[in-house]
Amino acid sequence: MSEEAGLGTGTDNNKAAQADAGRAAIVEAFLRARRAGLALPGFPGDIPPDLALAYQVQDMAIAQWPDAVVGWKVGFIAPERRDASGDERLLGPIFARHLWNATGGIDAIPVFEGGFGAIEAEYVLRLEADAPADKLDWTAAEAAALPATLFTGIEVASSPLSTINELGPRVVVSDFGNNNGLLLGPEIPDWVGRDEAGLVAETFIDGASVGKGGAQRLPGGLRAAFAFALSRSARRGRPLRRGELVATGNATGIHDIRAGQQGEVVFEGWASLRCIAVAAGEEDAQCTC
Repeated sequence: MSEEAGLGTGTDNNKAAQADAGRAAIVEAFLRARRAGLALPGFPGDIPPDLALAYQVQDMAIAQWPDAVVGWKVGFIAPERRDASGDERLLGPIFARHLWNATGGIDAIPVFEGGFGAIEAEYVLRLEADAPADKLDWTAAEAAALPATLFTGIEVASSPLSTINELGPRVVVSDFGNNNGLLLGPEIPDWVGRDEAGLVAETFIDGASVGKGGAQRLPGGLRAAFAFALSRSARRGRPLRRGELVATGNATGIHDIRAGQQGEVVFEGWASLRCIAVAAGEEDAQCTC
């Protein structure tokens, strides 16, 4: 090997090491803030240049977080914010200790004070069979044919970083998809045979209506969101398994909520889910976990 080639290899290795260190620093900052229930003043480092590297950050964080992944939230990416991957959606993990079954009362949900906090009406699918590990591409029709049960739910969209959504999908992916939990409501039976136009919902904050919509608000509907979750998960080496959940996307919008405020999502004909936001540092004492 020539001296010049050796120097080039050394430079490449140094750049790779710096990139690894940068991703590790992002992970450490977000996880430290999440553990303590604290806000971050800004993104802790250089924003990953593409979604592939943002998912590397997410995977590193999942590996270090002391909890099991039980599902995934799906978020929509506006056309002007998509990268070369062509992904129109993104994924973030839902963890076991932040999955709550709705009690029928007012359930506590944790949000980061000084960070970002919102609730989203969700239609949530639970897989009733493993997805084939070697199938990397799914159509909406193929996704609908995979056995799954549909539920109502509320996603707790919260991050220590207040500007997470403003900074875009690469930042959202880097911090668990801007997810801090899922409140799971009653089942909606026979979802595959239903007209999605009939699945409608409305969200309220402190009694005031802040958004109306339903399954048809999701681009391509429930099936398209499910197909994306199946495809992207398989390509990441995380094929979806029986029992995992997929929160298909915000059905009425993204609605800011602060500690002390109450939220409610009415799924017409099926359920009314109510919650109260509490500061993330108080969640162990107050959440119905």
